[in-house]
Amino acid sequence: MKKVLIAYITRTGKTQKMAEYIAEGIRFSGHEAIAKKIAEIKTEKELEGFDGYVFGCPTYHRDMTEGMKKFLFMAEGANLIGKIGGAFGSYTHSGESVPMIYDTMLYVFKMDMVDLGPLSLKEAAIESKEGLRSCQEYGKAVGKKFKA
Repeated sequence: MKKVLIAYITRTGKTQKMAEYIAEGIRFSGHEAIAKKIAEIKTEKELEGFDGYVFGCPTYHRDMTEGMKKFLFMAEGANLIGKIGGAFGSYTHSGESVPMIYDTMLYVFKMDMVDLGPLSLKEAAIESKEGLRSCQEYGKAVGKKFKA
């Protein structure tokens, strides 16, 4: 069994709900998932001991939040090269933050990212059956990367 950290930031609770659904999908695939707000993670040392990482952030004003930017700079020091990764987030009008996080994890951190790409959902869809299913499937895809 592998251990995956889902680190996220949320303002309205929608991205947190996505994190919970993604964690379910990871658990469905037979792995352990721990969801934490990025504010609870103070140093790169706290990122040690995980086999995979999924980072989530909503889009505000066509950008990721300042908190996520600071978290990514801190996470860069954790040496995540080759680790399984994924990125997700919610939005109301656009959705730029999630691809930016995904690309940072892929090209800067050099992680082994989930083949589905980034998961970006409109806030109104998150608590629908389709939103729940999309998040769980994303979590399952992360879990399957360990068997690949």
